[in-house]
Amino acid sequence: MSDALAPPAGAGAPPRPNVVVAVLALGGIVVSLMQTLVIPIVPELPKLLHASASDAAWAVTATLLAAAVATPVMGRLGDMYGKRRMLLLSLAMLVAGSATAALSDSLVPMVVGRAMQGLASGVIPLGISIMRDELPAERLGSATAMMSASLGVGGALGLPAAAVIAENFDWHMLFWTSAALGVLAAVLVLFLVPESRVRTGGRFDAVGAAGMAVGLVCLLLAVSKGADWGWGSGTTLGLFAAAVVVLLAWGAFELRVQAPLVDLRTTARRQVLVTNLASVAIGFAMFSMSLVIPQLLQLPKQTGYGLGQSLLASGLVMAPSGLVMMAVAPVSAAVSRARGPKTTLMIGALIVAAGYGLNIALMDQVWHFVLASCVIGAGIGFTYGSMPALIMGAVPASETGAANSLNTLMRSIGTSTASAVAGVVLAHMTTKFGPYALPSENGFRTVLAVGAGAALLGFAVASFIPRQRAEVPGEPVAAAEEETEVSASKA
Repeated sequence: MSDALAPPAGAGAPPRPNVVVAVLALGGIVVSLMQTLVIPIVPELPKLLHASASDAAWAVTATLLAAAVATPVMGRLGDMYGKRRMLLLSLAMLVAGSATAALSDSLVPMVVGRAMQGLASGVIPLGISIMRDELPAERLGSATAMMSASLGVGGALGLPAAAVIAENFDWHMLFWTSAALGVLAAVLVLFLVPESRVRTGGRFDAVGAAGMAVGLVCLLLAVSKGADWGWGSGTTLGLFAAAVVVLLAWGAFELRVQAPLVDLRTTARRQVLVTNLASVAIGFAMFSMSLVIPQLLQLPKQTGYGLGQSLLASGLVMAPSGLVMMAVAPVSAAVSRARGPKTTLMIGALIVAAGYGLNIALMDQVWHFVLASCVIGAGIGFTYGSMPALIMGAVPASETGAANSLNTLMRSIGTSTASAVAGVVLAHMTTKFGPYALPSENGFRTVLAVGAGAALLGFAVASFIPRQRAEVPGEPVAAAEEETEVSASKA
C-alpha cells in the first residue's frame, strides 16, 4: 500500500481523507440520483416524446444497457490509465447525456442522452478503488462502506426531489438538475481528489470489451423486454441463446488473452466468485422494495389495500431508507473489522429478509412502509458495505477497479432480474377495479415474499465465502486463498 498512498507526481499536500471520502460519496449519490430523477415522468414519456409506449420505454432500457457495458470497461480502464481520469470521464458523460436529454423533445435524442447518462455508472466502483489507493488503512473500511451505500442513498433521496421538480417545473428541468450536479461533482473531483500511481499498464482488450458488451446487451435486453415481447417469443429466446453462446465464447477468449478485460482466474477465486453470486441475490432483494412500496402507496384507497398517496408523499416515505443506509455504513465497517466482512454480509441479508417479512405483515398504514423500508435499508447498508471489503480482500491493488466494477455489475443484474420477475407476478396476479385490472394485494405480498427469499438465498450463498480473520479491507489475499491458487496453478 506504500505506492498506493504516495501522492501523484506534481501533487502538493497529501490527500485529506475526509475530503476525498465526501467528494467521492457525492459523486456516487449524483449518479444514483440520475437513475431516479426520470421516474416521475415515465408514465408521461410517450406523450412528451411523441412516441408509442413501447418505444418510449427505451429511454429507461438504454440507460440499463449502457451502464452494464460501461461499468466493467471503465473499471479496467481505470486500473490501466488512472481511476481519477476515468471518474472524470464518467462524470463528463453524465453531464453531456443530461444536457442532451434536457434539450430533447423527441425519442431519439432522449434515448441517446439516457444512454450517455448510463455510461457514468462506473463512478461508484471507481470511487471505491480510489479510496483503496489513497486512504489510510484504518479509514478504508468505513469509507468504502459509505461509498457503496451511496447507490441506495441517491436512489432513495432522488424520488422525492424528482417529484418536487416534476410537479413545479417543466420536465426538462429534471435533466438540467442532473447536469448541474454532475458539473459540481466533476469540479470537486478535479480539485480535491488525487490521481493514484497504482496502474496495471498494458494494452486494452478491445475484443474482450466488444464480446462482453454483446453478451450483456443480449442478456439484459431479454430480461428487461421479455415481458413486452413475450417470454416464449422467438426474439426473447433468441437473445437468451445468443447471450449464452457469446458469453461462453468471450470467457474462452479471456482465458487465452495476455491482458484480459476481466481476469477470470481472479474472478474464479472462491471469495470473489461467491461474493459476486451473493451480490446478484442481494441486488434482487434490494430492488423488490422499490417496485412494490411506491405502487401500494399510490394506488387508490378504494382498492382496499392502496393508500392513495401522491408521488411526492411516496418519495418522502422512501427517503428515510437512504439516510439509514448512510447511517449504518460505519456500523457495517465496525462489524467487518471485528468479525469479518463475511459476517457483515450475512447479517445484512437476514435484516433485509426480516424487513420484507415485516412489510408482508404490516401494509395498512403509511408508517408501516416507512418502518419496513428503513429496516430493509439498514440491511442493504450492511450488505453493500461489506461487498467491497470482500472483493478488495481477495484481489491485488492493480485489479481493484475491474473487480469492484464486476461486483457492481452483478448487483445490476440482480436488480434487472427483480424488475422482470416482479413484472410477471404483478401482471398475472390482478384484481378488477372498475374497467381496469390492477395488481392484487396478494400479488404485492408475493413479490415481497420473493424479495425475502432472495435475501435468504444471499445469506445461504454468503455462507460459502471462505472464513477469514477479521481484517482491514484492502489487505492482501488470505494465506489460505493463496495456497488454493498455487495448488490450482500446479494442477
